[in-house]
Amino acid sequence: IGRNCSIGKDVYIDIEVVVADDCKIQNFATLYRGVTIGSRVFIGPHACFTNDLYPRAVSPDWQVVPTTVEDGASIGANATILCGLTIGRSSMVAAGAVVTKDVPAHALVAGVPAEVIGWVCECGRPLDRTMRCAHDGKEFPELKPKRRPPRSRRRK
Repeated sequence: IGRNCSIGKDVYIDIEVVVADDCKIQNFATLYRGVTIGSRVFIGPHACFTNDLYPRAVSPDWQVVPTTVEDGASIGANATILCGLTIGRSSMVAAGAVVTKDVPAHALVAGVPAEVIGWVCECGRPLDRTMRCAHDGKEFPELKPKRRPPRSRRRK
């Protein structure tokens, strides 16, 4: 566990979990073996990380499946993160979401299963259609969707 971390009441952090600097882990969160948390990550209350693709009470061939949360990401309250995934840099997982696939950097995901519903700035606020943050003015042109070339029309 890194420097300047705040860990709430009844948080479970298993062995072989890495938590970098300046993280905040709220009450009742569970981080099982194999989870790596980057710096400046927020984990909301009751968030749960899994570590087994095929859970059984007894399994002699059980293997930890690692999960990574990159720097600056936020995980909302009661979110469930399935194992083997990467939660991208500065992304945001909404409260109650069930994350079943990788989350791109700066993505806002929500739902069951979680889907990308928008994009967020490093400050956590939503980006507008031009991928600009109204709060701090930062722009993220790399997040703009690529335009497809116009389809040619054939005459018969």
